Amino acid sequence: MLVRSVSAQADNLGLSNGYISFSTSDFNVKLVKNSQTLASISTKANPAFDFSPFDVLSQRAANGNYHLGDIALRYRIANGAWTNINSATARKPVLSLNKNGFVAASNLSPTISKSPLNITRQWGTDGRDVTLSFTVQNSGTSPIEIGALGFPIEFNSIFTSRTAEDTQSKCSLTDPNIGLAGGYLRVTPLEGAGASLVVTPLEGTVFEGWRFLPENTNTPLAYQSQVFEGFYSWEVHTLAYAEREWSATTPWNPPTSKTLAAGESVTYGLRFSLSKDVRSIEDTVKRTNTPLAIGVPGYIVHGDSTAQLHLFHNSTVSSITSDPVGAFQFDLISQGYKLTPSPSAWGRVRVDISYANGATQSVSYFITKSGPQQLADLGNFLCTAQYYTDTSDPFHRAPSIITYDRSVNNYVLQDPRVWIAGLSDEGGAGSWLAAAMKQAAQPNAGEVSKLEDFIHQTVLGTLQPPNSSAVRKSVFFYQPDATTFQYSSNIDWSGWPSWNIANAFATDRAYDYVHVSAAYWSLYRVARFYPDLVHQASWEWYIAQSYNTVMFAMGTNAQGQPNAGYSELGLMGETVWGYLLEDLKLENLTTEANLLEARMKQRAEAWSTQTVPYGSEMAWDSTGQEGVYYWTNYFGLTDAADKTIDSVLGYMPTVSHWGWNGNARRYWDFLYGGKLERIERQIHHYGSGLNSLPLLEHFQQNPSDIYALRVGYGGNSGPMSNIDQEGFAAAAFHSWPDTLAWDAYSGDFGPNFLGHVLGAGTYVIDDAELGILAFGGSVTSDADLVTVVPTESVRRKVYLAMFGTQIVVEAGNIDLVKYSEKSRAISVRIVSKIASVPTMARATNTILKIKKMAQVGSLGTPVVTSQGVVSERGGWLVDLSSGTATVNIAFQ
Repeated sequence: MLVRSVSAQADNLGLSNGYISFSTSDFNVKLVKNSQTLASISTKANPAFDFSPFDVLSQRAANGNYHLGDIALRYRIANGAWTNINSATARKPVLSLNKNGFVAASNLSPTISKSPLNITRQWGTDGRDVTLSFTVQNSGTSPIEIGALGFPIEFNSIFTSRTAEDTQSKCSLTDPNIGLAGGYLRVTPLEGAGASLVVTPLEGTVFEGWRFLPENTNTPLAYQSQVFEGFYSWEVHTLAYAEREWSATTPWNPPTSKTLAAGESVTYGLRFSLSKDVRSIEDTVKRTNTPLAIGVPGYIVHGDSTAQLHLFHNSTVSSITSDPVGAFQFDLISQGYKLTPSPSAWGRVRVDISYANGATQSVSYFITKSGPQQLADLGNFLCTAQYYTDTSDPFHRAPSIITYDRSVNNYVLQDPRVWIAGLSDEGGAGSWLAAAMKQAAQPNAGEVSKLEDFIHQTVLGTLQPPNSSAVRKSVFFYQPDATTFQYSSNIDWSGWPSWNIANAFATDRAYDYVHVSAAYWSLYRVARFYPDLVHQASWEWYIAQSYNTVMFAMGTNAQGQPNAGYSELGLMGETVWGYLLEDLKLENLTTEANLLEARMKQRAEAWSTQTVPYGSEMAWDSTGQEGVYYWTNYFGLTDAADKTIDSVLGYMPTVSHWGWNGNARRYWDFLYGGKLERIERQIHHYGSGLNSLPLLEHFQQNPSDIYALRVGYGGNSGPMSNIDQEGFAAAAFHSWPDTLAWDAYSGDFGPNFLGHVLGAGTYVIDDAELGILAFGGSVTSDADLVTVVPTESVRRKVYLAMFGTQIVVEAGNIDLVKYSEKSRAISVRIVSKIASVPTMARATNTILKIKKMAQVGSLGTPVVTSQGVVSERGGWLVDLSSGTATVNIAFQ
């Protein structure tokens, strides 16, 4: 529980003196009269929804509370020390000015410290959009260097003391595209439906950095907490921060400054525009003549694949380069460039596009190894460096794949958050869950053997109590009188996370059951399709264990109370239960399938009646949507499923930056699973992989919704960036510019990777503007014949949007797909393993499944036309004993 002391709030902002109001064709706007900072910006079409936190403004009226319209900058004279100017620190009423062409203007001299800079602020409108600008003039006699200049950004992401319904209907979320002249902000309603706000730079202004704004945390609104992440600043210049607070990092963009000669002035500004919905945000960016970049398949690029960068601007490109130099080869294509990674490139890469009008746009990429090689590296690291074998461990954690600290390259055997060292919760189960899901995607004999040892020697009887399907919250605990373990005296064990035996061994957290059931399911899949790899139990045993674990979590005790709390909520990773249900049916385990299906239907029907069915352990979360979508969609509860897609799109953006593209909003889990503990926007935490699943499924059922594909594929690619060159996978990336690094703990990577494995695939579309595109593959055309080569990590699923058809193999891999829209013919080449991964096990046969996901035109039912292929387990049995097979498909 978060405990804070609370200080009283003052009205330094001057709310009691009233407001300045004006309107445009799209907006109603209020400025605080004394400060001329933004108080309210709502739409004409829906004035009840305010993008600003006007309803709690009286609780944010003290000195030190930032508002839109404030300014924070640093300057120096003759290479001296940097001096701060901040309009929010000690407020005084500003001097109102009458300036032609503006609805409000002021001189800020009363509310900033005395300096040789004269700063005026202007609010304007062109009749539709709203503009905010600052003019900074050197009123001294010597040149002045401006090393930092920021626009504090305040929109209503304050969840404090709100009901779930109020939070969903009143709040909005802000996501940045830190792209210099191509930078912008997306401000989307939390419910994902309705109009969005877009903030773009006025000419001459760039988006160089995104800086967290420290404020007093001891206030009723609980700034910088789970209910109120805090606010950030759009930084135009960042050199002063780069020389001090950010000196240990490489910023997203090169730090700059601006030197003003005596008497010289410079103006920077932002434009506020309305987008009719989230899918129209990029069209709104184009309307403002801001350079726009759209990457296909996104901005995380495997080393053995290529990417496309499509550019939209009213000026021609004069140059395109990368940093590091040579990281990409650029080849001109229609509406942009093809990017081919250098064989030696890995990690962060910035692409700079310069235009003839003088503007420079940046796009941030991350280059990885090939997808299959990443999976091989991950499995190897988990089952060697992270494989814990000390059988003298008093907590009986050996053998196991245990949490790892990359900063010291060692196991995490104790942590005051006991679950991290206790093989449970997301923070402690993450590594072994990733190892299990890796085997489901790319089995390796040695790794499967170690995973079986973990299941039979550690999960059974330790993580799960003897002869029980329950799951403990942690097998590590803090109780010195109950063990000979030497607890570190350097750790503070006095907090609530340092559970004793009773609390650690409790089995009342439903989230924990998903991980265990997924591990059993993964080994069931290996045993079913690679039977020579599994030796300690049969596939029948593994699927039964998975089922029993799920049903215990969903069941009640003798008193009729739930076995596990949170069982009525959407649980992270429970899409795997949908796969389990399908497998139960295919194995003719009808009784079990019916019971599981009935329990899931009960939950789904309850969700369909709730306004906000996305509850969790937190006040607001982005974890429940995955499970809610899966089951409401499965049972045909369309309104609830569609509402959930809107919800996901409200907190999951697409922008031209690898870190934020497909990055589901999460900012508190470094407290629960990271080594560097702080409230901070996390990049590619498990929300990315998990929330990609509903979006990718939704797209396949609605193949014209390419926006959902772009966001979903971005999220599904996210977990690939977490894996380093040796195979260690971090929980998430620290986005604050003073860090910009992966957290040292492996933490809760496992659910992220689960989402990646279940959603991985090659998604092929024919875009009206850009032509045939493959997300997760390469595509070439020869007249009417199109050839698709999967390049993503798993290579078992191809979706052809022009046919609305999904093609999946249960073992082996899809090597190539050819199709003709004219003849409506498809051929699939399947191989027994990925040739580039020598450690991957070979499949001797596979099941090919062809599923019509959406009706496209008059297409009939897809069927296999190849001879000698027989129907089995909901698909077609394909012999891979020769190493390869080609199967032909037609529509009847």
